[in-house]
Amino acid sequence: MGFPPRPSPPPLRDGSGGVLGRPSPPAPHLGGAAGAGGRGGRCCGGGLGLSLALLLLWASLFLYGSFYWAYLPAAAVLRPLHLAFRSDCDSPGPELCSFPSANVSLLGEHREKVLLYGQLYRISLELELPESPVNRELGMFMVTLTCYGAGGRPLATAARSAMLHYRSRLLRALHTAAFAGLFLSGFAEQSQTLELELMGRYREDPYTPTMGAFVEIRSRRVQLYGARLRVHAHFSGLRYLLYHFPLTSAVLGVAGNWTLLALLTLGGYLQWGRGTRRPRPPPAGHAERGRSPRGGGGDRSFSLSPKCRGT
Repeated sequence: MGFPPRPSPPPLRDGSGGVLGRPSPPAPHLGGAAGAGGRGGRCCGGGLGLSLALLLLWASLFLYGSFYWAYLPAAAVLRPLHLAFRSDCDSPGPELCSFPSANVSLLGEHREKVLLYGQLYRISLELELPESPVNRELGMFMVTLTCYGAGGRPLATAARSAMLHYRSRLLRALHTAAFAGLFLSGFAEQSQTLELELMGRYREDPYTPTMGAFVEIRSRRVQLYGARLRVHAHFSGLRYLLYHFPLTSAVLGVAGNWTLLALLTLGGYLQWGRGTRRPRPPPAGHAERGRSPRGGGGDRSFSLSPKCRGT
């Protein structure tokens, strides 16, 4: 048994009995479809926002890394010294024919600059001397350093004195007995390492850059295991923070870059990305109510002239 058809609503009439039209049927309920579309739009917008945030993070890391690599120079430059001396004389005993000396380059592997212009550096020399009877009897000796530029032009010269640290015979015997196992196995040697500060505040000149250094030990009786020239940078200001607090500087730098890029992106979107808004069309119900049921066109309302009102 079927249900009877639903009666249509009665037509609308005006005050004089004219028919204006029939009311529009109620619109179907589209809440489920609208909710699904809203959730899909939110998911899409969230994915785009996350992708943009990751892209800005990558750009911030790249900018900070480029700035760190270009602004902060190498903290230390270590160069081994290969000392040379003459041996063509008939000098008796352990004396050499000339002073041991070495010429070392302060450029990179590809002849690039290593020292930064305007940066202060501390230049020191490390000497590894055996505790031999000759070195203990040598006493003090002089070490000179000469930094030169292009063409061998000298830029700065320094000289310092050095000697072995004194140890009494009893202290040497106790030290030998305590570390006898390491001495016999070859893991330790009876030697001393001296560090001499040759230049405490050497500043690189941009007009006359440093090309190398010449080191000379002014003693013909000195005995050496090895020597190294160390150039250490004296950082100050922002370079000091970048070198001594790298993690904190990286977090603050990347966060600052990300914030700046995010503000620029947001400003560009608000300025050019939204475009011109189009006017929204009127609802369908308002358009049907304004039409005539006889197809006459638009609204037929009119006003009476003053003469007709008087009659």
